[in-house]
Amino acid sequence: MKKLCLLGLFVSLASHSVLADNLPAPMENKDAFISNLMKQMTLEEKIGQLRLISIGPEMPREMIRKEIAAGNIGGTFNSITRDENRPMQDAAMRSRLKIPMFFAYDVIHGHRTIFPIPLALASSWDMDAIYHSGRIAAKEAAADSIDITFAPMVDISRDPRWGRTSEGFGEDTYLVSRIAGVMVKAFQGTGANAADSIMASVKHFALYGAVEGGRDYNTVDMSPLKMHQDYLPPYRAAIDAGAGGVMVALNSINGVPATANTWLMNDLLRKEWGFKGLAVSDHGAIFELIKHGVAKDGREAAKLAIKAGIDMSMNDSLYGKELPGLLKAGEIEQSDIDNAVREVLAAKYDMGLFKDPYLRIGKAEDDPADVYADSRMHRADARDVARRSLVLLENRNQTLPLKKTAKIALVGPLAKAPIDMMGSWAAAGRPALSVTLFDGMTRALGGESKLIYARGANITGDKKVLDYLNFLNFDAPEVVDDPRPAQVLIDEAVKAAKSADVVVAAVGESRGMSHESSSRTELNIPASQRELIKALKATGKPLVLVLMNGRPLSLLEEKQQADAILETWFSGTEGGNAIADVLFGDYNPSGKLPITFPRSVGQIPTYYNHLSIGRPFTPGKPGNYTSQYFDDTTGPLYPFGYGLSYTEFSLSDMALSSTTLNKTGKLDASVTLENTGKRDGETVVQLYIQDVTGSIIRPVKELKNFRKVMLKAGEKKVIHFTITEDDLKFFNAQLKYAAEPGKFNVQIGLDSQDVKQQSFELL
Repeated sequence: MKKLCLLGLFVSLASHSVLADNLPAPMENKDAFISNLMKQMTLEEKIGQLRLISIGPEMPREMIRKEIAAGNIGGTFNSITRDENRPMQDAAMRSRLKIPMFFAYDVIHGHRTIFPIPLALASSWDMDAIYHSGRIAAKEAAADSIDITFAPMVDISRDPRWGRTSEGFGEDTYLVSRIAGVMVKAFQGTGANAADSIMASVKHFALYGAVEGGRDYNTVDMSPLKMHQDYLPPYRAAIDAGAGGVMVALNSINGVPATANTWLMNDLLRKEWGFKGLAVSDHGAIFELIKHGVAKDGREAAKLAIKAGIDMSMNDSLYGKELPGLLKAGEIEQSDIDNAVREVLAAKYDMGLFKDPYLRIGKAEDDPADVYADSRMHRADARDVARRSLVLLENRNQTLPLKKTAKIALVGPLAKAPIDMMGSWAAAGRPALSVTLFDGMTRALGGESKLIYARGANITGDKKVLDYLNFLNFDAPEVVDDPRPAQVLIDEAVKAAKSADVVVAAVGESRGMSHESSSRTELNIPASQRELIKALKATGKPLVLVLMNGRPLSLLEEKQQADAILETWFSGTEGGNAIADVLFGDYNPSGKLPITFPRSVGQIPTYYNHLSIGRPFTPGKPGNYTSQYFDDTTGPLYPFGYGLSYTEFSLSDMALSSTTLNKTGKLDASVTLENTGKRDGETVVQLYIQDVTGSIIRPVKELKNFRKVMLKAGEKKVIHFTITEDDLKFFNAQLKYAAEPGKFNVQIGLDSQDVKQQSFELL
């Protein structure tokens, strides 16, 4: 008994970072500290650490605190202020072993200051800006007592019907992998144990972006080769960057749900990749093993999950209930539980919570008087990052930038849409604090001109869709219609357009249309808004479309109708100001598409780095007996990497330092980039490589590097890329990662289609 009491004191002292001179310092040795702690834990306390409880009606706060004090909960999510979390940590400090809680939240693209959605961040191709957004998000979340985020979301998305396309970084393995590493380092800063950092938990492991038909939660059936080549690298990049956690996907993989997938969680993640961190189920995913049809009941579901390596059960209803009986019956081993508990405790150790359970909670007297105060925001940073993410798709006759002396009609259902501006997964962001396009343009004009506003249309005329979008918003509907007839709204907009010099139409999707479980069967702008655009075009006034959306849309008609199109995605808290900066030329757009825009939904999937085929379609030649759609132009509407500027850039022919490359050597590929226009501006120079002949079919090209470059008007700069054997490696039919000798084409361009090309041979 004395030994147990002494060990309890040992942990208590270590938990508060107070060590007596005559006691060893277990905190100095992570493994020893955790082992000592686990020796003291009862089975109930161990299982308690595996339970991640949702703050909500399922378990009232008073009950949660009681359960925490009893050692029955390891962490919670969705409580987002210090005064919410402090009482729960106090309860943990009243528990027998005083094991601290951690507090989790979905901090995806900002916490209180909302940055552009991830797909928009990827459009910046600016790693410094992306890092900066993540670092600010981490600081804000940590200041509100958050310890861990379920981000970044690095699922490759090649089917824009999938609603969660908005939450990821696009279609390309290399670009998404680069961003994955950057975001992990941004969230975790100097270390996940720093007071201004949070632990990253990369998601959704794995292959979630490849669900059949783009329908959320659907199955994934994929060859091991495609898995390793295209879809797994971003998760690996996040883990290699030090991500402390992994959130497990809801989908099945080749017939086995990820939550019960021993190959995925143990063989690949832990053994092959060497991951040592925390694996967390997605919300309710363990129970869903019953619906998947691999578990007959909750008992079997818990067994499958714990044996597969799922450490924590999110919104747990089964681990706490079923694990004791499974252990007693010999259906699971003590080691199954202990391995999971060790990872949970290790994560808390890595987050600095054993050293100081109140590291991010702080003292009550230091709590902000108003957690939503504007002084806690990072508006200038959000505005700068948002400007960098906007993509200019069309600009005929230099319609943009707009003159501030012009009379402008601003129409469209998204012109005054503060909640939509923030996009999905807006964390603790408040609509009242976001800047709408109307607000931003009004401020930019500053009384120099008159801005005429008319709504013009509702988001959708489909009541079924409207009801769906508002279904989960209990406090107030998220999408509010103007009750007037559709034609009245259009007539009002047409009247405004006729009295103006130029028309700006804010159109696209509400944020709920590009969200979890919001998959679509078509990619058109809703019909109510298309009717508005048609009427505006008929006025003959120059028409600028400001798109707000979380996925590529089919814009064939709109491309023909509009004089200019600016893709703004969902731009975040400062979106209105950022868009106005670009519309009026105070900022020169430099974004590039991180995902292909198809001409129609019938082309899906369409992505730039598809495999070579035996009968490719060649533009300008007869399409008979080639791979094409005979009823439409073959190829995308806007290709990956595409984006215009208010200035013009040109590339010289490429120069290679050699036409051969040794396996240990380096090759330099260079071009001269020139700003041939009249404005300073940035663009993204992109390097692609094609493996011409391989042991397996290889893609027509693959992004291997890029550089974002600022040039003054008339300035030239030589851009160099270094190519090594590592850039040429791929997974072969035996899943061996290696390069093969032979011919390679190097392509450098300002998008994936318009490129300069040279060739070399790998010896």
